[in-house]
Amino acid sequence: MPRIHTRAEDLAHAGALIARGWVTVAELEGAVAGFAAQDGKDLDALYVSAAMRGQGIGSQLLNRIKSGCEVIELWTFQANMLAQSFYLKHGFIELRRTDGADNDERLPDIRYQWKREAA
Repeated sequence: MPRIHTRAEDLAHAGALIARGWVTVAELEGAVAGFAAQDGKDLDALYVSAAMRGQGIGSQLLNRIKSGCEVIELWTFQANMLAQSFYLKHGFIELRRTDGADNDERLPDIRYQWKREAA
């Protein structure tokens, strides 16, 4: 993914997500392992540090979010095959693809949705 923002802008954005109360943090042995940011049904971000990947942290974060929602929607880039596989494995379906003209990065992306199954 191209860097389109400065580190200061990235930190300010993260601070705004935290200030809005959207962020759930995953810690492992006192260190931040990852986080998720959610606004209602929209999953704005799900990130696990490279050193912590493959340990189920992303799944735990996502499952925590799913436990409080009926529907979750998110965007991921078409080039991010690992994210696509992750979300499909967790029951998301593809809603649509775009050419990226409407996102900041100008990269083709995919809209996914998860719905809680009726009991």
